[in-house]
Amino acid sequence: MRKLLPILFVAILLVSCKKDTKKNEEPADRGYIVEVGDIAPDFETQLMDGSTFKLSDCRGKVVMLQFTASWCGVCRKEMPFIEKEIHQVHQDKDFIVIGIDRDEPLEKMQKFAKDTGITYPLAFDPDANIFALYAHKEAGVTRNVIINREGKIIYLTRLFNREEFDAMKKVIEEELAK
Repeated sequence: MRKLLPILFVAILLVSCKKDTKKNEEPADRGYIVEVGDIAPDFETQLMDGSTFKLSDCRGKVVMLQFTASWCGVCRKEMPFIEKEIHQVHQDKDFIVIGIDRDEPLEKMQKFAKDTGITYPLAFDPDANIFALYAHKEAGVTRNVIINREGKIIYLTRLFNREEFDAMKKVIEEELAK
């Protein structure tokens, strides 16, 4: 019995570690309710400058939706990369980046844009209703949705991972080259 006790202890420890690891893993869908290949759900919203943005009006262009919020530290980290490596590089092409700001007022969005140094537009998402078209409402930001000229989702990201970000840039470049 004494010899079995250490083995039993190790087995229990391994099982409990496995359970804790699973709890912290993100599901395979990463909180999305849409998939690559789906037609992007249409929406209409107001931009910070007061103009209206409707996704379906962007057919013929490649669109990047960046779901964000000022309270999201990962968003703040990612946004300067989006500005410099994506928006500034492709803004003169048939390409649009729209930051969809989750449930924040104009003053907060303006400060957020200034603090992060972005020049691409931010759009209002009251009550996270636009977000809920793409992901579970309780799922987190930052996430990016790349949409092709026909309105189909061609790439989805979650959080900021340099490797995934670079892969997203490549998808954008390949789509723009078509």
